[in-house]
Amino acid sequence: MTADCTPFQPYLSRWGLTADGAPFATRSSRLLPVLHEGRPAMLKIAVEAEERAGGRLMVWWDGDGAARVFAHDDVALLMERATGDESLAALVQAGHDDAASRIICTAAARLHSPRRQSLPELVGLDHWFRELGAAAQHGGLIAQAAAAARRLLGEPRDTVVLHGDIHHGNILDFGPQGWLAIDPKGLFGERDFDFVNLFRNPDEATALSPGRFPRQLAVVTEAAGLQASRLLQWILAFAGLSAVWQIGDGEPPDEDLAVAALAAAEIARA
Repeated sequence: MTADCTPFQPYLSRWGLTADGAPFATRSSRLLPVLHEGRPAMLKIAVEAEERAGGRLMVWWDGDGAARVFAHDDVALLMERATGDESLAALVQAGHDDAASRIICTAAARLHSPRRQSLPELVGLDHWFRELGAAAQHGGLIAQAAAAARRLLGEPRDTVVLHGDIHHGNILDFGPQGWLAIDPKGLFGERDFDFVNLFRNPDEATALSPGRFPRQLAVVTEAAGLQASRLLQWILAFAGLSAVWQIGDGEPPDEDLAVAALAAAEIARA
C-alpha cells in the first residue's frame, strides 16, 4: 500500500532526515525509509493506539534485542533500518525451518530479559483475549480455544514484557548486530505466548505441511525452555482468537482453525 509523503514532512525537518525511498503504509502505520545522520533509518507514524503502544515498547527496549530508536514522540518513531541480506522466511524456504525458529527463540530471549527501568504502559493478555471469550458460544474449536484461554489466564506463569507478534517477518537481519525485533504490540503476560505465531508462519503452506507442527513443537520448547503441554494450550488459545479476528474482518479463518486442530490433537494425544 502506497502512502502520501505529507504526514512525514514535519519530522523530516524536525529530525534532519532525508527521504531514502518511497513511502508505504500498513493498516496501522505509515512508513518512510530515511537517512538519519547518514545512516539508514525508518520513520514510522502510528495511526492506531496499538502501534503507539508498540513504539513506547521499542523505546523501552533501547536497542537491546530490538531495533534502536533514534527519536520519537507520541505518534512517530525514528528507528534503525535493517540492512542485512538474510531473511527468516528465505531461510525457511531454503530448507532451514528449524534454524529459523531457533534464531527467533534466541531473539525473544533478549526481549524477555529483565530491565531495571520502569515498565512502559502495556496491555494484559486478559484484555487481548476478551473477544475470544465472547465468541465461545460458537462451539467447536473456538469454544475449546476459549476454554484453554480461561485456564491459562486464570493461572498465569512466568510473566514478562511481551512483543506480542513475533514471527519471521518481525525479526530482521541487522547485519553485525544480529537478528533484532520490530513492530511489537506492547503486551504483558506469560512468556509462552510470544512463541505461538511460529506455528502459523512464515506462510500457510509451511505451517500446515505434514509433520511440521510436532517437529516445531520439539524445536521451540527446547530452544526457548518451555513446557510442551503449556505451549500447546497457548497455541490453541491464540489460533482460536486469530480465527475470531479473521471472521470479524470478513476473512476465512481456515489456517487458524487448522492450527487450532493440530494443537488440540496434540493435547488429546498427550
